[in-house]
Amino acid sequence: MNRLFRTLWIVVTACFVIGPAITGAYAADPQPAEKIKITKLDDLPQHTYPISIKISELIKSKAKMAELAKKVRADVESDLATYEINDATTLKNMYGKLLTIELIEDNEKAAVALVEKIRELEDKKAGKLTTGLMTYTMFAARRDVGPNADYAAYKKAFARQLAERAGKLPWDVVQDVIQETKGRLEIFSEGLLMGMIEAQLQPRVDQTGELSGGQASGVLGMYFTINERLPLKDEIIAVYQKLIDDNRVTKRDIWSERAVTLSSDQALTPVLAGVWDSGTDIALFKDRLFVNPNETFNGKDDDGNGYVDDVHGIAYDYHARRTTGVLKPLGEAAARMPAVMKHTKGLSDLQAAIDSPEATALKQHMSSLAPADVKGFIEDLSLAGGYAHGTHVAGIMAEGNPAIRLLIGRHSYDHHVIPVARTIEWGKRDAAKCRDTVDYFKKNGVRVVNMSWGEAQQHAEDSYEANGIGESAEERRELARKVFALQKDGLYQAINNAPDILFVCAAGNADNDVEFDEYIASSFELPNLLVVGAVDQAGEPTDFTSFGRTVQVYGNGFEVESYVPGGERIKMSGTSMASPNVANLAAKLIAMDPTLTPTKVIELIKSGSDKKEAGENSFLLLNPKKTVDMLQRIMKKG
Repeated sequence: MNRLFRTLWIVVTACFVIGPAITGAYAADPQPAEKIKITKLDDLPQHTYPISIKISELIKSKAKMAELAKKVRADVESDLATYEINDATTLKNMYGKLLTIELIEDNEKAAVALVEKIRELEDKKAGKLTTGLMTYTMFAARRDVGPNADYAAYKKAFARQLAERAGKLPWDVVQDVIQETKGRLEIFSEGLLMGMIEAQLQPRVDQTGELSGGQASGVLGMYFTINERLPLKDEIIAVYQKLIDDNRVTKRDIWSERAVTLSSDQALTPVLAGVWDSGTDIALFKDRLFVNPNETFNGKDDDGNGYVDDVHGIAYDYHARRTTGVLKPLGEAAARMPAVMKHTKGLSDLQAAIDSPEATALKQHMSSLAPADVKGFIEDLSLAGGYAHGTHVAGIMAEGNPAIRLLIGRHSYDHHVIPVARTIEWGKRDAAKCRDTVDYFKKNGVRVVNMSWGEAQQHAEDSYEANGIGESAEERRELARKVFALQKDGLYQAINNAPDILFVCAAGNADNDVEFDEYIASSFELPNLLVVGAVDQAGEPTDFTSFGRTVQVYGNGFEVESYVPGGERIKMSGTSMASPNVANLAAKLIAMDPTLTPTKVIELIKSGSDKKEAGENSFLLLNPKKTVDMLQRIMKKG
């Protein structure tokens, strides 16, 4: 599935239902004599729901939605009764599906009990405080006005209750969630949601004749959103805007005081760093690039190494085939990119509650989109995001380090709503791409590689649904297992067979346990791999960061400024930004002491980090200044 579509889908089906957090009493889960223990997400069964009408028709039929809700409820309750699931994110998602159904059916007692279950599983403090805010507000407003009040009275009561409840929350804790939620709400409209259905879901249903479990719960969420939440959109935005205006404070930015800038006057050794990403605008880093002396830009493989025009690095397309150009060519989309790049910045500003001209333009554009225009707009936005991603990452990696030399390893993100099918042959090529790219890094002396990306088995399953591959969901899952195994093995072998290179990897932005969900490479445990989560400007975990046993350190991943192609500097958020901040530090350490091994670099970074508490857990917060000071003391001692 197109990554931007996946993000929008999660936002739509969660934030309007549970509240800002994505994520009498409800009966306790049935306890059979012995449940089947689940150790990874793939162990859970696949559920599907045949559908013979258009989703746009389904979502407008109360009776049809009730039938779907009944089937989804039965499957979720059966899974909870049958399987022992210890992963909090998975349980939150399952209870969230049931909560949507209870809200559709207007079962207050059961809905409130489910909110409490979700709240108990929430580890992040802001999430725990904001979970259920919309649900509680809705039912309180209904009690205020009574069953016979007109809708205008209900809306006023809802706004009053939301202001009272949200106003009591500690602003310093919940401000990011409130601001990001407001920004997201401002782009949604019924036209956008129906356009997402037509562009994303309907083609898949046309191919398979059924909804997957995730799609079915998404459709239920859409139904509830259109009927119960969108009519309250203006009230929610107004309440949140007033909260923001009344409490507007900027969190203290801890990163400037921790920053380290190396000087060309220091005794530094050039360090080669691999930007394994979506491509880089090399014009912005002219004096800090790897140069292959045996290759020229002439459309030929001058040095006979299998790559054409690899002067500053290598490239693969989204078919996992070798190509040329360390920055993806835009083709006919080039003329649209200046405007789309502004929308990309607007999206980032919206999520951070920055009232910029770009944010205003994006809100106006997206809220007015006709359903037929959604597909093209989202594909362009996704294309622009991928186009900018690698350059933004490279800029973060190179900041403050005159000794760094960037070698580009471009792989391409498929921005199409109907993506390339991940066949067995594609999986073999992708595995070979990983091995060959890392081999190229090894042969050229790369010391640090940043990987601000990840893969999951679900990506392959999504591609089969979109392309009508497989007779059943289980057949698609089995094929996805085989392809994902090829990817997983190829990437693992590539990193493991390069022990002299330090690989720095983004944990992911799905607020999930990367080990349970088997994200690669962030679920890997290797001595030369450092997995990075994201915190904000104050050093507090972001609401989006993934986590888990293999995530070893957390870096700045909120509103990080860097370059995009063409030279403009914009701010982006994500573990994609946190990871190159850590790679930046690693490259500086190696420039100062080129004898450092990956294991020693990891040890220095972790030893120099600050131990911080987050709920019942603790994490290591990156501290570049402290780490560099530590290395300097070691070097002085000899």
